[in-house]
Amino acid sequence: MVLNYIWIAFFVLAFLTGICKLLFTGDMEIFPEMMNVAFAAAKNGFEISLGLTGVLALWLGFMKIGEQGGAVNALARWSSPVFSRLFPDIPKNHPATGSIFMNIAANMLNLDNAATPAGLKAMRELQELNGDKTTASNPMIMFIVLNASGLTVIPISIMVYRAQMGAANPADVFVPLMLSTLAATIAGMVFVCIRQKINLLDRVLLGFIGSVVMLIALVLWLVKSLPQDMIAAYSSLVANVFLFSVIIAFIIAGVRKKINVYNAFIEGAKDGFKTAITIIPYLIAILVGVAMFRASGAMGLMIDGLASLVSLCHLPTDWVNAFPTALMKPLSGSGARGLMLEAMQTYGADSFTGRLASLFQGATDTTFYLVAVYYGSVNIRNSRYTVQGALLADLAGIVAAIFVCYIFYVT
Repeated sequence: MVLNYIWIAFFVLAFLTGICKLLFTGDMEIFPEMMNVAFAAAKNGFEISLGLTGVLALWLGFMKIGEQGGAVNALARWSSPVFSRLFPDIPKNHPATGSIFMNIAANMLNLDNAATPAGLKAMRELQELNGDKTTASNPMIMFIVLNASGLTVIPISIMVYRAQMGAANPADVFVPLMLSTLAATIAGMVFVCIRQKINLLDRVLLGFIGSVVMLIALVLWLVKSLPQDMIAAYSSLVANVFLFSVIIAFIIAGVRKKINVYNAFIEGAKDGFKTAITIIPYLIAILVGVAMFRASGAMGLMIDGLASLVSLCHLPTDWVNAFPTALMKPLSGSGARGLMLEAMQTYGADSFTGRLASLFQGATDTTFYLVAVYYGSVNIRNSRYTVQGALLADLAGIVAAIFVCYIFYVT
């Protein structure tokens, strides 16, 4: 229901803003422009779905090999001690656990093309366990909120963008970004655990959180030992070697089980194609709403209002110039990327605003896109408190990014 109200609000606010512009400024092009943007967004949503079709077919094909070869079940057993606490409603060693593990690992390595197919497969497997096929189950909510928190260990894409925009040290956001995403992940996980009455003081969960912190510390130590200009290259190499190794491991597991790996791949690829077709209406709906909200100028008014409010409170306003990226990211990944690049181009990649925009881009996720695509793939209508939990994780990431940016970059 929350997503329904937010979607309606996009259109209502866009319409009211357009009316105000027409009446007070005489802008007769505002409504034609908004409708053109709506049609363009619908076309973009369809094209995204088409592009996603190939990726889904590819990765769900390999996932099917891993499933039939027993590799996914092995991942489920390996991650069971932690996931059985976070997802108590999933039966022990269920294939969904392996798919969730693959999705989270890909997200941590910033491998979006691998994360989405694994996530959609996990949603289909969770739907099989769901008693009410139109309402999000507890494991679904936990899974999507963890996705929205966007814990990142190797932020490859952001470092590449900073390098393209002329940053002296593209990797100087590495540490702040990990701290920001860690704050978002913990906030989202705590929120869902409280709502689902999951024991946060469980020794296994505390040990897992400690292990994640230690992993981040290890990565930081390794990064400090590398030449600055090679960090992005090595990060990309490690992430993609990991991904290719997973593919080879799945194929080897299939050969050992003496299955027809080619036929298994084709079977999984067909599932990927069907999934991509299913999500088209949901994706178009959310992209059109966001596009009209932005084109009407309503988002710009919100930013201007925020800047004025901060000034009245006599608080630092340096972060406001980067805030459009944070506000856009839960609505549109491509829109937020454009705003981040615009901030770096306007203020400089190594400016406070440029760096903070980079942190906002990495510390939050495309919440409404995730909810629309993941729930749309299994026809979930009632998302319960998913959006609240995901937006709370986004907010925690935004606040942490601001504080971390002041600590690291303001002397």
